[in-house]
Parts: sequence; structure tokens; C-alpha cells
Amino acid sequence: MARFHLHLLSDSTGETLEMIAKAALAQFDDSDVLRHFWPMVRSQQHLDRIMGEIAAHPGLVFFTLVNEETRGRLEERCQQLGLPAIAVLDGVTDALEAALGQEAKGRPGRQHRLDDAYFARVDAIQFTIAHDDGIAWEDWEEADIVLAGVSRTSKTPTSIYLANRGYKVANIPVVVESPPPPLLYGLKRPLVVGLTTAPERLIQIRRNRLLSLSQSPDTDYVKSDRVENELKYARRMFADNSWPVIDVTRRSIEETAAAIINLYNERKAEGPQDPVGPKPI
Repeated sequence: MARFHLHLLSDSTGETLEMIAKAALAQFDDSDVLRHFWPMVRSQQHLDRIMGEIAAHPGLVFFTLVNEETRGRLEERCQQLGLPAIAVLDGVTDALEAALGQEAKGRPGRQHRLDDAYFARVDAIQFTIAHDDGIAWEDWEEADIVLAGVSRTSKTPTSIYLANRGYKVANIPVVVESPPPPLLYGLKRPLVVGLTTAPERLIQIRRNRLLSLSQSPDTDYVKSDRVENELKYARRMFADNSWPVIDVTRRSIEETAAAIINLYNERKAEGPQDPVGPKPI
């Protein structure tokens, strides 16, 4: 299959455009696509330099440019080169303008402005980093979400992903020999979610982790009976405290986070609830 060139032009960070392109490309197998990423395109001079590269590597052009003059020049140049240029957000923006009865502001990078939501997201990231792996458990009541699970069930990367979405997240490893602090069972504000996975998958992940650290893979940490006992212990804890459980065996971090956000929104819609516990094991 011949290599296909995809050019992504944005007048801001390009994060949205990259995500759209990535999601669309995921629908195609065995595609040899080379992505050319051009963020912060806000001047004619910058665009002209990029057009030289596009002409040298012709392909499909996706863009999110709100300045009419800049996007008009891009579309004109692409037409001259015989290349399709797609404004990926136009359909969504047009629909919103019709529904809301007003025109879009058309300011580059508007979604990244330093508003209250931005600073709340920064605060969430700082909180999450400071409350990783059971640290500072005294502050858990301030969290939006608390994740619990045995070692290597993606607690930390899921927490960081959720923090980037604006949620304050704490996480704690479930260890048979070291029960969590009693505070966990009486939390009122946070949503506590248990993460679990298939034993064979967990053993594989743990073994790879040990090998990456140049450690022996023959330890209790990866023994089948030990791993199964850990997971049973964790599942019993989750069930006894009526915490929702997500099996991460076949889920990506993004899918796990989406499921947690759905649970969080459902709980928020139901209003404050008293904890079932305390029911420590």
C-alpha cells in the first residue's frame, strides 16, 4: 500500500484536530498514513511556508482555522494543487449556530482560554498527582473520584487522564497484607470505583513490568494462586461496600475513564448519598 499523507493545520494547539484525525484513522486497518502536524497557523507567511511542504507531499488536508482570510487562502491554494481541504468542525459549528441562534466567536484557541475551568483542571491535576498510590489519604474527602484496585490495574494512568478532564482523583492499591485506612469506607463526597482485571492478563502485565525493571519474574507477585487471591479479596471489598466495579481487561484507559465519568454523572444526578460502610474486610 502506497504511503498516504495527511496534513493537519490548526490556528491553536491542534489537540482537537489530532484527536479527530486519530479517531477517524482508527476505523481503517493496514493504512500507511503519515501525519504532518502544523499547529499555531495564524499568519499568511506561516501558511505559505506550510503550503510548500504540502505541495512536496500532496495528500488530504484537515484544518481548524477560524480566520476567514487564512482559511480562504488555504482553500484556494489546495484547489490549485488539486487537493481536498476539509474544515472538520464546520458542520458542528453550523449546527450549533442554528440551534443557539448566534454566530460563533471565531477566535483562535478559544477552547484553551485561561478561564475558571482551565484553572480548575490545573488544580485537579495537582491534586491527583499528590494523591497517587494511597498518598495523603487524609484529604480523600476532597476528591471527586477515588479508584481502588490491586497493583497494575491502571489506577495511575486512569487517574491522570481523568484529572486532565477536570476531576480530582485519588487512588489506592488494594493489598491483602495492608488494609486501606478506615476513612475509605466512610467517604461521602467522592465516588469510589473498584478496578479489576482477568488474572492471566494481570500476571502478564506484572511479569512484563518486572522484566522492564530487570527483576526476576519468578516471585509471589506473579504467581497464579497469589494473584487470584488478591483479585478475590478486592472484589469482596468492592461488593461489601457496594462500590461500582469496572473490569479493565479489554478496556483502554480512555474507555475506562469514560465509564467512570458516566458513573460519576449518574451519581451526581441522584444527589448526595450516605456511604453504605464502613465495611472493611
